[in-house]
Amino acid sequence: MPLLLDIYRRFNIKTTFFFTGYMAGLFPEVVKMVLKDGHEVGSHGKSHLPENGFDVMPFEKQKQHLAYTKKLLEDISGQEVISFRAPALRVGEHTARALVETGHRIDSSVASQRFDFFLSFGGFKKLKWLLAPRAAYRTSLESIFKKGNSPLVEVPLSAFFLPYVGTTMRIFPGITSLQRWGFHGETLLTGKPVVFDIHPNEFINESDQKRVIGKRSKNPVTHLLKDVIRSKLKVKNLGPGAMPLYERKIKFYKSRGYAFIPVRDYCENQELL
Repeated sequence: MPLLLDIYRRFNIKTTFFFTGYMAGLFPEVVKMVLKDGHEVGSHGKSHLPENGFDVMPFEKQKQHLAYTKKLLEDISGQEVISFRAPALRVGEHTARALVETGHRIDSSVASQRFDFFLSFGGFKKLKWLLAPRAAYRTSLESIFKKGNSPLVEVPLSAFFLPYVGTTMRIFPGITSLQRWGFHGETLLTGKPVVFDIHPNEFINESDQKRVIGKRSKNPVTHLLKDVIRSKLKVKNLGPGAMPLYERKIKFYKSRGYAFIPVRDYCENQELL
């Protein structure tokens, strides 16, 4: 986290950090580090356990997890938490209503027109991303993937077939270079913001640690795709190698006049809240 915060200080960037309740409970001082630098604190659900995906939990359990994490983060930060991003971007048909009923106003879990090749959990339900609106929209209570009249605003992550995230940046830096030109062009044409997702642990060098690949599914094909292949791909440029790649991307947008702001600020600026 200090490495990532240092990058943001040097480039005068403000952003949103989404914390799981599990991590915030273990390391409340990390939440406070983010606040000290003026970033927004958002909810990332209770944990990253596969069984706690918002696409498989029933409605009441979703509400319990949302309320628990929201209160924990608000107790630590002393600020209202209204933004949410689902662990592994897994959301279901009841998630919009669960978010509204627990006092959340913003979601950023939909990656419009992204296709995960079934390498992530919840891959079949994520096919709904293919038809989701690309620009920020007010969601339907019945489906977070569709426009509606609910109080919840969806700010989709940038994607076009491939995700625009730290993992892609590290594994396929050449493709990411092409992506940023494409998303820049889209912004010029439509005004849509570029929404990029990266994790602090992507700047940690774990090369000296023994890597154990867990088995999170009994299905051998699912285990091969989502555990073995995905795990091997995600270690490329992990650690110091990620820093120059990220700084190069930041400089690209900085040189073209982009402002780097939290998702909450974007919604307020666009009068979506």
